[in-house]
Amino acid sequence: MRVSRLRKAKVELPILLLSCSLCLMTGFFGSNLFLEPFAGGDRWPLRRSVREEVRLLAVPHGITGESNHALIPFQVLSWKPRAFYFPEFATVDQCQTIIKTAKSRLTPSTLFLRKGETEENTKGIRTSTGTFLSASDDSTGTLELIEKKIARVTKIPRENGEAFNILRYELGQRYASHYDAFDPAQYGPQKSHRVATFLLYMSDVEEGGETCFPFENGFIMHIGYDYEKCIGLKIKPRMGDGILFYSMFVNHTIDPTSLHGSCPVIKGEKWVATKWIRDQREEQY
Repeated sequence: MRVSRLRKAKVELPILLLSCSLCLMTGFFGSNLFLEPFAGGDRWPLRRSVREEVRLLAVPHGITGESNHALIPFQVLSWKPRAFYFPEFATVDQCQTIIKTAKSRLTPSTLFLRKGETEENTKGIRTSTGTFLSASDDSTGTLELIEKKIARVTKIPRENGEAFNILRYELGQRYASHYDAFDPAQYGPQKSHRVATFLLYMSDVEEGGETCFPFENGFIMHIGYDYEKCIGLKIKPRMGDGILFYSMFVNHTIDPTSLHGSCPVIKGEKWVATKWIRDQREEQY
């Protein structure tokens, strides 16, 4: 009887050790599985992708809605003004297609003149060349795709956008600091207002050509500024990247910190597609 018990104990001991080992391993790897999403690791990419698919399950949508989620990365550049950076917003091919379409149509860029201003006394403020292109002018469909993507990030229907202003800045060319929204006190009555601007950079610039916000966070707003210097928050153009900023507050007054300019190109060439977005539907639609 005693021998039988000893044999039984010898058999049960390895089983017990094996069970303990399995429990320990399960606890270790199981904790990693549950902690991994919070730690930001990539130990279980397959499991994480499955969870993401479940979490991003589409819901029923309206007639003008979309069936898929739009995952568009961005960085907050500033809250004064409200400005956001969108890396790799467009592909290299898309940028090159837009440039190819616009290149033969370029003419000297113009200004909307305020009361008392003339073409003569505003020379040098805006020295780029450019052209206006609507999605209907582009047989490749590239501008339509970009336009729809801009509508997603601004949350403003694409029908509220003006035609793209495609601009080229060559050596030394710039646009002195200005507002995109037109103050009725300076420009007269407006049928609608530019509330936001999206800039799509379509080329890298070796040196210069930054977009600057001199009054970012209220900087130098209460001292003299000649609208010429390239100061404040500066964003270097990179092909395919985009910037969104809002020119007006939600109460429909102009945000004074949205003053911005295009710094002179020192080396290279700058191509940018500008989309001005208004508070009402545009006639082109």
